[in-house]
Amino acid sequence: MHTGDTMHPGEDQGGTDGGHEFNFENTPIKVDDTLYVCTGHSWVEAIDAATGKIKWKYDPKANTGPDVYLACRGVAYYKAPEGASSECPERIIAPVLDARLMALNAKTGKPCEDFGDHGFISLTQYLGHVPDGFHFVTSPPMIISDRVITGGWIFDNQATFEPSGAVRAFDPVTGKIVWAWDVGHNPQTWTPGPHDELTRDTPNAWGVYTADPKLGLVYLPTGNAPPDYFGGHRRPFDDKFSSSIIALDAKTGELRWHFQTVHHDVWDMDVPVGPSLIDLPGPDGSTIPALVQTTKRGEFFMLNRETGKPVAEVQEKKTPQGAVPGDWTTPTQPYSVGLPSVAPKDLTEKHLWGATPIDEMLCRIEFRKAAYQGQFTPPQLKETIVYPAFDGVVDWNGASVDPVNKLVISTANYIPFMLRMAPRGPVEKAGFVPTWDGGGNEPHVKGGVYGPQYGTPYVGYVHPWLNPLMVPCDAPPWGTLTAIDLVSRKIVWQHPIGTTRDTGPFGTHTNLPLPTGMFNIGGTMVTGGGLVFLGATADDYLRAVDESTGKVVWKARLPAGGQANPMSYMINGKQYIVIAAGGHAGMGTRTGDYILAYALDDGQTSQAH
Repeated sequence: MHTGDTMHPGEDQGGTDGGHEFNFENTPIKVDDTLYVCTGHSWVEAIDAATGKIKWKYDPKANTGPDVYLACRGVAYYKAPEGASSECPERIIAPVLDARLMALNAKTGKPCEDFGDHGFISLTQYLGHVPDGFHFVTSPPMIISDRVITGGWIFDNQATFEPSGAVRAFDPVTGKIVWAWDVGHNPQTWTPGPHDELTRDTPNAWGVYTADPKLGLVYLPTGNAPPDYFGGHRRPFDDKFSSSIIALDAKTGELRWHFQTVHHDVWDMDVPVGPSLIDLPGPDGSTIPALVQTTKRGEFFMLNRETGKPVAEVQEKKTPQGAVPGDWTTPTQPYSVGLPSVAPKDLTEKHLWGATPIDEMLCRIEFRKAAYQGQFTPPQLKETIVYPAFDGVVDWNGASVDPVNKLVISTANYIPFMLRMAPRGPVEKAGFVPTWDGGGNEPHVKGGVYGPQYGTPYVGYVHPWLNPLMVPCDAPPWGTLTAIDLVSRKIVWQHPIGTTRDTGPFGTHTNLPLPTGMFNIGGTMVTGGGLVFLGATADDYLRAVDESTGKVVWKARLPAGGQANPMSYMINGKQYIVIAAGGHAGMGTRTGDYILAYALDDGQTSQAH
């Protein structure tokens, strides 16, 4: 079926040069006989799970003009206690891209009048001055312990005076704030009054949260205190809680534990998604309540989800030094040595790659000119190879776990980036980055690849490291799928995933399907029958993979890129696999507004609607 929400003019530029990157990255949820989805312009739609017909849709008329990134990855469902809301007992709570949160009647799609201001609350309250486009939410709110918990995206790499990254909890019936977790406040957990302001420029938590209702804990994945590539101004509490897993008491918001995956992060290695939860066998027949945290680095950290202590060994290892003047680096970084990693090996000149000898030679020339000492090479005042980079080995999609066979299954990406720090004065004098003191709205920055980093001595310049044929300078595979046994702590299998089928010249989506493995955005889903489904690759296929071998056993051509996490549900005795196929502007996949469901029938998969 079609949602009806498609790109507007100016929304196909991948977020560069003032464009707006419009993506359909939604994972539907199912309640009773209905699927609920949200779209890139914050529409919410209810779909009959058996027929694919739209029951209702609601458009909140979001002002998305200032936002460089337009996406909604999901909505949440809440059933109010008996008698708490006669008008709206079951509600869908969803983010709106102009920094609002809305509650809709799950049966009718009408706003719940008892929630906030006629169904809406403003998320800019308590944030002080918020320039247009500097705060919005793309992830579904977490509902647990009668709390609606959400953070938000703070505009990457712009300034040292951005809005707070604090995480807030609201009453799901009234919309009133219950608590805020604010790392710069004493105490960290408090309830701000109408005129209070949360601490500015703190680490945010923009990805999907996970939670353990039995323990009453919610797990937050945090990013950096902005901007990303310079940290000379950061405060002790910024460095303490950035790029971390945070466990809060869901009811009260109080900190229970935290674990940091990158120290003093100047590479944009924020944790982009909450951990996957799984119970593992312990000594003497006991059970270990564990979590597995994926990272942009390709490390898998396995912790006790009750205490935050490592279940798989973590070691601090020495890393390259030499930050730009005014900044610093830490002497070591944490590595999860107790689990296999999908991080790439350090690049060497002899392993660089090109489609022809000429473009391979050009890559080698650039390699020799660039600063590079392996992973965690600090940003320099010259071209610096950053690998893994901010798009991650594993990004916002995270991984899936098989709780029976104790496996974690994850996609991975291998695209290096180039980063250069430029002194601010000459760049501003040349007119590429206008001056700004934080008042009003941010002025237009030319080119789309500059991170202005206002308030610091430097402007950042970052782009994928591609040769003139727009091919990565590192050798394939550029995308893999891996299964790791969490008991033996070994890789069960690993294969390239995706082909060059849709990476033809001039955006033609026509090429030989070379099995190079491809860049992917979107995650995996494992069924009880041992199939792994994913549609994330840049070649526009939904695939089913045998969980025991990693071999592709079925695939279907999608009408647009499947850059979303698939899900499965049962209705009328049938099992379906459903995926949003909307493409991705940044990847160049075909775009659309499709929700596609496939029926599993006697071991065969067929398109249902």
